[in-house]
Amino acid sequence: MPKPSRTALPRIPAPHHLGRHLTRRLPTRFRVLLVARRLPVVGPALTARRLVRLARLARRHRPSRRRPAKGWRPPAPPRPAARGPLPVPPAPSSPAPSSPTRGRPVAGSRGRAETGGVRTVKTTAQATAAALTALLGAGAAAVAAGRLAGEAGLRPRPGRPLPTEPKLTVHTATADRVTLTRALASLRPGVYGLAGEDGRHASVGRVLEAEAHKADTVVRELLDGAGEFKPGAHAQLTPQVYTGTPRTALGLDYEDVEIAGLPGALPAWFVPAARTTWVIAAHGLGTTREHALVLMDFLHRQQFPVLDLAYRGDPGAPAAEGGLSRFGADEWQDLEAAVRWAVRHGARRVVLLGWSTGASMALRVAARSEHRDRIAGLVLDSPVLSWQYALEGLARARRTPGFVLPLAVRAAEGRAGLPKERVDRAADPQALRVPVFLAQSEDDALAPFPLARAFARSRPDLIVTHTVDKAPHSAAWNRDPTTYEEALRRFLTPLM
Repeated sequence: MPKPSRTALPRIPAPHHLGRHLTRRLPTRFRVLLVARRLPVVGPALTARRLVRLARLARRHRPSRRRPAKGWRPPAPPRPAARGPLPVPPAPSSPAPSSPTRGRPVAGSRGRAETGGVRTVKTTAQATAAALTALLGAGAAAVAAGRLAGEAGLRPRPGRPLPTEPKLTVHTATADRVTLTRALASLRPGVYGLAGEDGRHASVGRVLEAEAHKADTVVRELLDGAGEFKPGAHAQLTPQVYTGTPRTALGLDYEDVEIAGLPGALPAWFVPAARTTWVIAAHGLGTTREHALVLMDFLHRQQFPVLDLAYRGDPGAPAAEGGLSRFGADEWQDLEAAVRWAVRHGARRVVLLGWSTGASMALRVAARSEHRDRIAGLVLDSPVLSWQYALEGLARARRTPGFVLPLAVRAAEGRAGLPKERVDRAADPQALRVPVFLAQSEDDALAPFPLARAFARSRPDLIVTHTVDKAPHSAAWNRDPTTYEEALRRFLTPLM
């Protein structure tokens, strides 16, 4: 049978969306199989499944991979059982000249002419299929991990500590002290809340240096919540020190009010006082409106009326669209509704107080509100000036691999319709028209300190900074409450 040549192969038209040049790049051995089996030609974009199928087809045509030894001759046929002279075996014929590009076929194997010129492709096809499968699988896994990380960052649990805070074990707890697992978090100076997995809550104070510490534990002062935690319980530190209402937590009289917002009625606490300059508070990531209780007693002593808002997605408030947080990109409209309510109920001027994404909301309201002429100043604690950095920090805290972080940002951007700018346009310091008190920790994992420092240095005429160390996100007050309140008092005095 004559040996087929490459030019003798029938012309195989490529699909119109691939182009003619792709057909020419298809390996000859695959083209032969495709023509023989009447399979469609898909050019070099063969999927892993198609390559495995080709390998199975080629297995039927592959010759033996063993080469005959030098000087080997076929064995003589067996002797006949009948008596008589033995037949003379035929003289072995000369071996056929080998092809310049193919090995000689051996006995019991099908040669090049019989197989249509197909070489062995099992190893190559399987290796290619494995590589493509691994590559496609890794890519799909990375995309899926990015989506999961982005989705987790967009669905915070209100009132639950952020994943940046490690879980600690309660070893012992008495009426005035608690022993926790030794970690950088449990060694931080200051006042914090201690949130348990089952909703239990306590308040812890300074580290008791005089106490005898074991190598793996630390003893802290227990300010509130005696009996809440048993040995072996797990808990996390949080900047939200108090729980309850202004009356139950601080003994302050207040009113429950409802504010008409775009998603529906928004609940809020209103603590009345004598001044006509109000403070409107907005919490941030990992907390609820109970976070503002840490400053409510101080503001009440300064005679500032306080309106503490629960915005969309908070307990008791309407759900956010799709259940997703947009890092203040939509939530600022709820804070704008609170400003409108305050103006209608007697506020001459307002000071916006925000933590984390609540600070980002305050910046947007100051730039876009129809009542921005009533805004006297901004108090920004750990402002999220870039939602991308915050999302990456949340994903990193959940042990998301570094190469997946850009995918998480892209997934969140498309899922929630967030802006593509790395730094929020609302954080343009040149657009500021009112004084700003900026509190920031150097160890913030979600709101990078260099970004806040650059923001403050661009407008030294309006921005007053209060910098702390050894404090997590939204915990500048927790680091040293006395120093924080004194710096804030000096800022608020001209605005009274």
